[in-house]
Amino acid sequence: MSNAPSIRDAVQARLARRHRAEQRFQFYGLAAISAAVLFLCLLLGSIIIQSLPAFTAHRMTLDVEIRAEIADPRGDRSEASLRRGAYNTLIQNSLREQFPEADTVSELRELYGLYSAVNAAGLLNQVVSDPELIGQRVPFSFPLSDDADLYLKGLTTDERRLPGAAPITLAPSADGRVEVRSETSAPVFAEFVDIVRLRLEEAADEARQRAARARQAAQSEIDADARDSLDFEARRADALAERLSAEARSDNVITLGPQTASLMLRAQGGVLRVNDIRADARQATGEWLIQPDVADRRAESWSLWLIETPAFARRISDRQIVWARALKERGLVQNGLNTTLFTNADSREPELAGVAGALAGSVLTMIITMFLAVPIGVGAAIYLEEFAPKNRLTDFIEVNINNLAAVPSIVFGLLGLAVFINLFGLPRSAPLVGGMVLALMTLPTVIISARASLKAVPPSIREAALGVGASRTQAVFHHVLPLAMPGILTGSIIGLAQALGETAPLLMIGMVAFIADPPTLGLAGFTEPATVMPVQIYIWSSSAERAFEARTAAAILALLTLLISFNAVAIYLRRRFERRW
Repeated sequence: MSNAPSIRDAVQARLARRHRAEQRFQFYGLAAISAAVLFLCLLLGSIIIQSLPAFTAHRMTLDVEIRAEIADPRGDRSEASLRRGAYNTLIQNSLREQFPEADTVSELRELYGLYSAVNAAGLLNQVVSDPELIGQRVPFSFPLSDDADLYLKGLTTDERRLPGAAPITLAPSADGRVEVRSETSAPVFAEFVDIVRLRLEEAADEARQRAARARQAAQSEIDADARDSLDFEARRADALAERLSAEARSDNVITLGPQTASLMLRAQGGVLRVNDIRADARQATGEWLIQPDVADRRAESWSLWLIETPAFARRISDRQIVWARALKERGLVQNGLNTTLFTNADSREPELAGVAGALAGSVLTMIITMFLAVPIGVGAAIYLEEFAPKNRLTDFIEVNINNLAAVPSIVFGLLGLAVFINLFGLPRSAPLVGGMVLALMTLPTVIISARASLKAVPPSIREAALGVGASRTQAVFHHVLPLAMPGILTGSIIGLAQALGETAPLLMIGMVAFIADPPTLGLAGFTEPATVMPVQIYIWSSSAERAFEARTAAAILALLTLLISFNAVAIYLRRRFERRW
């Protein structure tokens, strides 16, 4: 009896350890699930945030005068004559009316850089469809350039406004510039001068650090030529640092350039770019980028417009910034839904690029994949599971099917390139070839899932059908196959969803080509050049323009939406037709 309490205590201690182990296991499981959900939310959140700029776009609307001598060179109003018109010139003339002060070649080049000349095709189609527009002024809307669009969204440039501290005088100088003087002793440009000097000191520190890294690398370099090159880089960085520091400490005129922040002065309805500032911060010299509304030389109400991002660090110039902002303030530029993203095919210009061509190519490719992979895969599964004799040959086939499911997808691309294109001579970049390659890749998945679904049907179903006199074929197709169809559909849809997200095999058959026109959604479209959504994402992700970053994320969201839709259909079909035995 004396051992009973000790045994009971030992049992309770073991139970307590077991319960603690179970609790730890449950905690680890919940922690793993929570971490997975957290990482998924971070991934989706980052993609959504990055894609938001792509769903809106700034569009410019101008009243374009359709001049007959430009739009209709022959003067006969024929379609051939209208298509030879210089419609980009009409847009340029209308844009130049907004800023008549832009008269030099470089200024006009910057002004016309606010949009892409490809937009003239839209005006051409508008006039060709209605020749009565010739001689009239018609509103024409088109997207701004990607650089101007990103600027107006506040994604590329840091800027702020500073109120005017005291009345100023704006007097034209002998060299055509404008002298700005404070009418009081207030240093109206003092805050900006401090900012410029601080930035110069920061740039000087960066140059010194670069020189130090170059010297350190030179000490460990064995090659004499490379060591001399690093020493030269270090000396050049030291010279730059000394020059920048001298400019920051100088009491002379502060000259603004590409390495410094830009300063605009808004007064009397005009915008003046400040080129240099006196050391006392009371006087400056600049040039009008937008002419003022009045000729009064005295301005009591004015403000400073500080563009903190230096010109060398942005793709949009000071003039383009001022003109884009002026167009928006005049109501000629509006920000709205970017329908181009869903209606256009690919383009070299980010503001004109869309996913319509890739979506059409994906649809055509998946049609070929579905009509090849699903019937062949299900038929092979039915034969192997229900009719094929169990021998070494069928065992060999089953092993190879299982192995094919693990083969890298790029191998199927090499197979398609060698057989379908080089041997059979099928067209490159065509949805027909892409669908055949993806069908080969999807077949093992469809066969394995279909065989598993057939095997899950109870043997009593087959025995009952055979017992009432049905043939083997009738038992399979009338009884077993309908019961296995939910699992077969689920596996097939998941296999197709996997094929929809593949990139490597399609790269091998040339579907990475630039496709400006979407393929026809018909029989002819299966042999036309096309691309698909994963390849489009790959192309945009490797593009240099920053605007393609947001479009890449938006295309990823579109692809994820398609994949989620495929999986949702698979879940619905499984629950709709699933039977429990």
